Amino acid sequence: MTQDAPAPPSSNSGIDVDPRLLEVLVCPVTRGTLEYDRAKGELISRSAKLAYPIRDGVPIMLPEEARELSE
Repeated sequence: MTQDAPAPPSSNSGIDVDPRLLEVLVCPVTRGTLEYDRAKGELISRSAKLAYPIRDGVPIMLPEEARELSE
């Protein structure tokens, strides 16, 4: 009898970010405010149309690592 191992949790989804950190972080491209998307594990810059990933609880604030928003 074999059991499948449970899938490892995603390193992005559902991560809590310190609210104080969100208050001081700004978009490195526009210096504008960021929105936290907990479900996707991203920080969103509406003005730059970029989504910065959060990996293992650390925001990756590099424009080359950001995902372009299609909106």
